Amino acid sequence: MSLKNIHIDNAKPQDKPYRINDGDGLQLEIRPNGKKVWIHRYRNPATRNQSILTIGEYPRVTIRQARVAMLDAKGLIEQGIDPNTEKKRARIRGRGETFKDMALEWHKNQLARWSKTNAAQVLACLEYDVFPYIGGRLIADLEAPDFLQVIRRAEGRGALDKARKIKQRMGAVMRYAVATGKARYNPVPDLTEAMQAKETGKHFKALKLAELPDFLNDLASYRSEVMRRAVQFALITFARTGSIIAAEWDEIDFENALWNIPGEHMKLGDPHIIPLPRQALQLLEELRPFTGDSKYMFYTYHRTKPLSSNALLSVLRHMGWSDRTTIHGFRALASSTLHDAGFDHNHIEKQLAHAERNKIAGSYNYMAQYMPQRVELMQWWANFLDSQKAGEKVMPFQARNGL
Repeated sequence: MSLKNIHIDNAKPQDKPYRINDGDGLQLEIRPNGKKVWIHRYRNPATRNQSILTIGEYPRVTIRQARVAMLDAKGLIEQGIDPNTEKKRARIRGRGETFKDMALEWHKNQLARWSKTNAAQVLACLEYDVFPYIGGRLIADLEAPDFLQVIRRAEGRGALDKARKIKQRMGAVMRYAVATGKARYNPVPDLTEAMQAKETGKHFKALKLAELPDFLNDLASYRSEVMRRAVQFALITFARTGSIIAAEWDEIDFENALWNIPGEHMKLGDPHIIPLPRQALQLLEELRPFTGDSKYMFYTYHRTKPLSSNALLSVLRHMGWSDRTTIHGFRALASSTLHDAGFDHNHIEKQLAHAERNKIAGSYNYMAQYMPQRVELMQWWANFLDSQKAGEKVMPFQARNGL
């Protein structure tokens, strides 16, 4: 039987708390101190354990308001959301953090990863291009059009590269806001299609050398321990996506620092060897606690299944970089950088697995061709990436004797 105000008003406190039912899981708890509090009993959708949601105190919360709150809670439960968890998130979101508050907190969190120069550049971009327009807005209230109007200002003055950098940094702040419970959703990655496109050729997208420090710093803050290292491994080795997602632990020769890729994991069907620099070996040791229970080096939800073909690209998309590079673009960046550094064209092509099979006898001899030079080439490339992440100037390019 549904409660009426007279029933509630006539309910007197007792020595112990007791409850009267309104129906459908909604109850009024009468406490010894005289307080009358609406509660809703439900089962947690994740654990199936019985839980209690405290709705509010009567008469501040009326019967009608309590029933509406109960229906809202039931709607969350049907979506698999625990009402108490959502209540905590709403309380956090309601504290009044502005976009500027969150951006400065995010910026402070990244300082250990950035050089002083890079940190100053990021802060200047936010202070000049973002804060004047949305800095004072509550971060939980911001939607896609709010971020788009900030980008439009940069596009309007013809600064398309700057517009993309602004988008990238706003997206990073929003990712941080979502991760810390201050916002429900990051709409910034969805703005790509609405942005002005740059004129491009027919070649695939590849990172520019000048973009590398920003990309590396963004990648370092990507949340997934496995997927972050998968993209880092792809960048260090500049291997093809198919080889990365199918990589198995048994392919790694830790003693000799080699990745022996079988032919079935290669585009052209020929086996390939990649010398692993010390940075790659360290990455794999850090990865082992997360995926060492599987034969696959990289997996997420199913230890018996490799990553999907779009898994690595999805990381770039969530980072806000998919409009500027693909995983295959890492190979183009490595190739151009190594050529500019003076490395021999044949050694680079061999490491890219572009070289066609020649008359060298034996499959292993073919795969191991130019191995000493390729070992030095790969270690130089890994060191170069470290220098860019640290925000140093581009390492001097000079030809290497005998390479």
